[in-house]
Amino acid sequence: MFSRLIRAAALAAAGLAAAGAHAQGEPIRIGAVLSATGPVGFIGDPQQKTLELHVKQLNEQGGVLGRKIALTVYDDQSDPNNANTFAKRLIESDKVDVLLGGTVSPPALAMVPYAERAGVPFVSTGGSLSLVDPVKKWVFKTPHSDRMVAERILQDMKERGIQRIAMLTETSGFGQSGKKEVNAAAGKFGITVVGEETYGAKDTDITPQLTRLRNLKDTQAMLIFCGAGTSPAVAIKNYAQMGMKLPVYMPHAAVNREFIKLGGPATEGVRMPTTGFVVPDALPGSDPQKKPSLDYYRTYKEAYKADASPFGGNIADALAIAVDAIQRAGGTDRAKVRDAIEATKGLVGLNGIFTMSSSDHNGLKPESLRIVEVRNGRFELVK
Repeated sequence: MFSRLIRAAALAAAGLAAAGAHAQGEPIRIGAVLSATGPVGFIGDPQQKTLELHVKQLNEQGGVLGRKIALTVYDDQSDPNNANTFAKRLIESDKVDVLLGGTVSPPALAMVPYAERAGVPFVSTGGSLSLVDPVKKWVFKTPHSDRMVAERILQDMKERGIQRIAMLTETSGFGQSGKKEVNAAAGKFGITVVGEETYGAKDTDITPQLTRLRNLKDTQAMLIFCGAGTSPAVAIKNYAQMGMKLPVYMPHAAVNREFIKLGGPATEGVRMPTTGFVVPDALPGSDPQKKPSLDYYRTYKEAYKADASPFGGNIADALAIAVDAIQRAGGTDRAKVRDAIEATKGLVGLNGIFTMSSSDHNGLKPESLRIVEVRNGRFELVK
């Protein structure tokens, strides 16, 4: 998918070679705030590398509309307060045309007010549905929403005959919005949440909450709805240490190698929804996501001598959406770019195929979520 955009950008550059000094001289200013360090640095660091790699590829092909991309990235150190500060700096001082990032939901949500107030298109990589529901004029997002994730989990439970579940949710924005979505949708899947507990993202001992959930009667599965970071591994290790044997579900926020590395054998059998991008080798050749996914993993490894993170797909998609919109808008007028993003149709990304509208600033469908399970220390496609 991104190679397609690079080719399109090269053609556009060739076609606009004589478009004038302004088009040739002024760079396209793209700004990003990412959590390259701190608790979710293992997500933000590969996101920054992905963004820098793809901008480099675009510029080597002549840029976009004959203009090079000037990229400015700030590290919020996993602190929403810093994300707020840097969003303001990118908009007011760096004069960016498009804003990207917010590695996870809390920093992404902290960036929203500045984008909305200044009228700057913001393509977020946060997972929370509240980023785009209710729809905000200038804000879009690339990961699947917590509502889609919750409903995909409940659908898989229903197909397996699970009707009664216990739920442990992180007190983060994503964890609590996920809790809300599960409770709202459980009934239509014939599922009852028989007990709930919460825990903090930085908690190191969750056994009291798990003990209370273990004592519930006739529970058939455990749903741990958590954000990214170390907390998914802490939760599943505590779960295993207590000898609990129920099937465990988690959201796509836990789908990263760090979860398996930190959680070790306790992660075996954990089931979660995610994009096919995570397991590209298992996708059929006819799947439109297969080739761009394999291309991404290959080029990332060639550039950095390391495996790409699934979370890198979120920022790759954000850049792809912005570039596609700038091309169709014919420039960087913020209002025109915003309108073009909202009119995105059939754009093949790493998370799925994006089709936006005035009522949908995410543009993904639930069926683009696949179910994976940890088996022998790796994520394997179940269906």
